[in-house]
Amino acid sequence: DFLFSRAFELMVADGSLEVLAVLSKASSVIAEGEVLQLTTTNDTETGETQYLEVIRSKTAQLFSAACRIGALVADRPKVEEDALETFGMNLGITFQLIDDMLDYSAKQAELGKAVGDDFKEGKITLPVILAFRRGDDEERVFWRRTLEDLDQKDGDLDHAIELMTKHGALEDTVERARHYGAIARDAMGIFENGPEKAALIDAIDFCIHRAY
Repeated sequence: DFLFSRAFELMVADGSLEVLAVLSKASSVIAEGEVLQLTTTNDTETGETQYLEVIRSKTAQLFSAACRIGALVADRPKVEEDALETFGMNLGITFQLIDDMLDYSAKQAELGKAVGDDFKEGKITLPVILAFRRGDDEERVFWRRTLEDLDQKDGDLDHAIELMTKHGALEDTVERARHYGAIARDAMGIFENGPEKAALIDAIDFCIHRAY
């Protein structure tokens, strides 16, 4: 909230109404995304479509706005603004998908935070959605107990990871990330090759392959 407020101050001082409009829209969408996420927390019936809508409205919206603003500040043609906005949106989705996967697979020392925080808070992310959807009745009882009721016991996180591994949920989350990463890469096709383009392409690869 502070960063958005500060950004608005800087944009008004600079007199860039176009940039201010992008920031204003982004802040509104992000607020809506936060409300949507609250409605999905602890709800194991949340589907992949709802989950992706939350990502698009939060993390990806921020990435998208930042990329479009870069084009606006540089006074680039609208076609480039649109391309960078598309790039940012799909880069943001890629980033968040991997982030949600890492919460169940990363090493705590590398991740920089406790592994399993999403599980403990009852957040419904794609690895959970896939494992729940592909699981049997007994497994779904486990997910409802741990994520809806937040009745968690020692060993439950390890069991959750076992179920995700069993059903390929973590692997398929990475594949979804690769899909959106490819869309982001395609959006850069209109730009000539150069160090700036290479740096943005590298950002896609980093998001997919990062361990933290």
